Amino acid sequence: MKLPHNFYKPLAIGAPMPFRELPVRPERVVHFFPPHIEKIRARLGDTAAQVDVLCGNLEDAIPIDAKEAARAGFISAVQSTDLGDTGLWVRVNCLNSPWFLDDVAQIVAGVGNRLDAVMIPKVEGPWEIHYVDQYLAQLEARHGIKKPVLIHALLETAEGVKNVEQIATASPRMHGMSLGPADLAASRGMKTTRVGGGHPGYGVLADPAEGQPLDSAARSFAQQDLWHYTLARMVDACAASGIRAFYGPFGDLKDEAGCEAQFRNAFIMGCAGAWSLAPNQIAIAKRVFSPDVKEVLFAKRILEAMPDGTGVATIDGKMQDDATWKQAKVMVDLARLVARKDAALAAAYGL
Repeated sequence: MKLPHNFYKPLAIGAPMPFRELPVRPERVVHFFPPHIEKIRARLGDTAAQVDVLCGNLEDAIPIDAKEAARAGFISAVQSTDLGDTGLWVRVNCLNSPWFLDDVAQIVAGVGNRLDAVMIPKVEGPWEIHYVDQYLAQLEARHGIKKPVLIHALLETAEGVKNVEQIATASPRMHGMSLGPADLAASRGMKTTRVGGGHPGYGVLADPAEGQPLDSAARSFAQQDLWHYTLARMVDACAASGIRAFYGPFGDLKDEAGCEAQFRNAFIMGCAGAWSLAPNQIAIAKRVFSPDVKEVLFAKRILEAMPDGTGVATIDGKMQDDATWKQAKVMVDLARLVARKDAALAAAYGL
C-alpha cells in the first residue's frame, strides 16, 4: 500500500505536484468527438464554445484501421484550435489493447499542457489506476508538463463495480468516474442491448385489487431503472473521495425524452454531468445539469437568511436549518459554476 505521507508526492522526478483539490469548473456536458473525421475536427472550435468539456474518443466506435488516425487527428486538432476555457479530455484505448501505450505517450508529448484528463476504459481495480498514475508521471517529467494530467475511470465491468471505492481513492490524479452501461451490461450478462436507459421488461407489477385475477393483464406495471443501484454506488464512492460522478452514454440519439429522464435521474442523485454523443444531446445535458432558476433563487434566500449556516430560519412557511443550508450552498455553488459558462443563466440566477 502507498503510505499516507507519500500519497501526494510526484511519482517521477520532475513531474508536477499532484492536486490536493480538483480544479473547479463546470462539467455539465462532456461532448465526445471522433478525431479521425476531418470535417468534425474543422468544427471543433465552434463545438467547444457550446460545451463544458470536449472528449476525443480513441476507443469504442473508432474502427481498428482508424485508431492511429484518430490519435493523430486529436493531437493535430488540439494544437491548431483555440478551445477557450473548455475542458479537454481524451478517452484512450483500454490497458490491454495494442494502442494504449502510444495513445498516452504521444498525446502527453503533443498536447500534455492543454490536456485535463485521460479517460481509462473498463477499470477493474486500483492496480490499473496505479499503473496509469506512474506512467503519466514519467511522461510528464520527460516532456516538462506543468500541471498533472488527471485520470477519469470508466465503470464498465462487474469487477469494477465491486472495487469502486478502492478505484476512487487509488490516486490523487483521480478526477472522477463515468458509468458505462453497455459494457457493464455485457460484463454482468444483463439481457439488454440498449446503451443506457430503461428496459420495458424490467419493472414491478402492482398487487391485484380485491377480487381481481392474478394474471398481469389487469394490473399496472411500472418500468424501473436498470442503473439505479450502480449509479448510487458510484456517486457515493466519488462523493466520499472528493471526486466527481458522471452519467455516461445514452445510445438512442432519437429518444430525447428518454435521454433527458435518464440524465435528470443522474443529476438529482448527485452526478456533475453526462456525456453527449450528438449535437442534440448537448442542449439536453446543459438544461438538465444546470440548476433550476427558481430553486437557485430560493437557495440564495436561505443563504442570505443564515449567513453562517447556523440557527433556524422560516422562509415562505418552510423551516430552514443547517442541513437545508448545506443543500442550498450546493445549489448556489453549482449555479456560480454554470454562470461562468452561460451568460443568460448568470443573469437569471442574479450572479
